[in-house]
Amino acid sequence: MTHKSKWLLFSPLGLVTIGAGACLVHWAGHLKDKGAPTKTWVLAGTAALAVFNAGVSLFGQGVVERVLHEVREKPEQA
Repeated sequence: MTHKSKWLLFSPLGLVTIGAGACLVHWAGHLKDKGAPTKTWVLAGTAALAVFNAGVSLFGQGVVERVLHEVREKPEQA
């Protein structure tokens, strides 16, 4: 798998995962506002933050792959 194909996979996947994590964080906050038991909204919030951070990690890997593509695979211009 080339750096370009990894970049084209990780970056959009990371953005989608960040969005999903943000939505889940909002949902966990809504649970708290509704008066759900503490254990429920804390676990939901923890899972939401894990999803959000996974998205940041995936997007960051996409950035790394983009840089590696620029450095190693792109033909040099004179």
